[in-house]
Amino acid sequence: MSNLPAAIKIRPAGAADVPTILQFIRGLAEYERAPEQAVATADDLLRDGFGAAPRFRVLIAEHNATAAGFAFFFFNYSTWLGRPGLYLEDLFVRPEFRGQGIGKALLLRLARIAVEEGCARFDWQVLDWNTPAIEFYQALGAQVRKEWLTMRVEGEALRRLAAQAH
Repeated sequence: MSNLPAAIKIRPAGAADVPTILQFIRGLAEYERAPEQAVATADDLLRDGFGAAPRFRVLIAEHNATAAGFAFFFFNYSTWLGRPGLYLEDLFVRPEFRGQGIGKALLLRLARIAVEEGCARFDWQVLDWNTPAIEFYQALGAQVRKEWLTMRVEGEALRRLAAQAH
């Protein structure tokens, strides 16, 4: 049984949704002030999300049958807990649909998937300047983990590091 307003429907994405997913990714990159960094292509998403061994899943939120938002996620694993976790890579609701409960509905659905899949936790990141999102997430019970810093190696630095593996 769903508590969603009748106008909102959340469904798993399929391969036919890839153009819409790309629009959401680009919209999020614009919002996060880094549009030039969103270089994923339709071929990338089709290969990695809708092939024989999907590396991610996507939920599409529709408002009156119009794609209004999405949640892009995958599963990881906690060695300490001995259980999987759900990692939310991207959550985005188009500006004209904000304030209607769509973001919350996506997060609630993800929490339900995490519980159904036996996950010990549900993680995501938020930019430190995005105060409205931080406050929204905290109101849902999320905790900011300030003691953990994200580390990343990419591009040429990744290639140099990999070259040392001989």
